[in-house]
Order: sequence, then C-alpha cells, then structure tokens
Amino acid sequence: MRKYHVYILTNKNNTTFYIGVTNNITRRIYEHKHKLVLGFTSKYNLNKLVYGEEFSLVTEAFAREKQLKNWHREWKLNLVKSINPNLAEIKI
Repeated sequence: MRKYHVYILTNKNNTTFYIGVTNNITRRIYEHKHKLVLGFTSKYNLNKLVYGEEFSLVTEAFAREKQLKNWHREWKLNLVKSINPNLAEIKI
C-alpha cells in the first residue's frame, strides 16, 4: 500500500516554513537538500525536515496540506513544537 507524507521544512534559523506532500519522503528530502528542484525551498534554503504526517489516501494528504498552508505561522510553529520542541532535524 502506498503512503503519502505531509511534511514541514525550515531553514537553519527556523525563520521560514514550507509544507509539502510526497509519496516518497526519502527522495523528496534528498531533492530539497541538494536543491535539485528550483523554487521556494532552494531560494530560502529550506532543507531541514522538522515535522511529518503519514496518510494512506492521497486525498487526505492533500486536504491536510491545504489546511496547514492556511494556518498562521504561530499555529504551524506550535504544531511542530508539539512533537519536536527544539525544531531538531528529523532523520529519515
């Protein structure tokens, strides 16, 4: 069964967040870390994984991504800190 991941990246100073969805978290984080895809994450050096959720249905993952993207920064920060209080990088 395929799994889908909603994840949050930040930079070394934890100043900017990026929320994404993927069906291969290992590959996707590698792409972010090595700036293989140009865009928001490469421009702002967002390559530190600090939060993730797993879903069985892609529709649920996209709905959660959309929900989180509409949240205020403080809400996102509180969510991340609820499981990762120091915003330490999560190793895959």
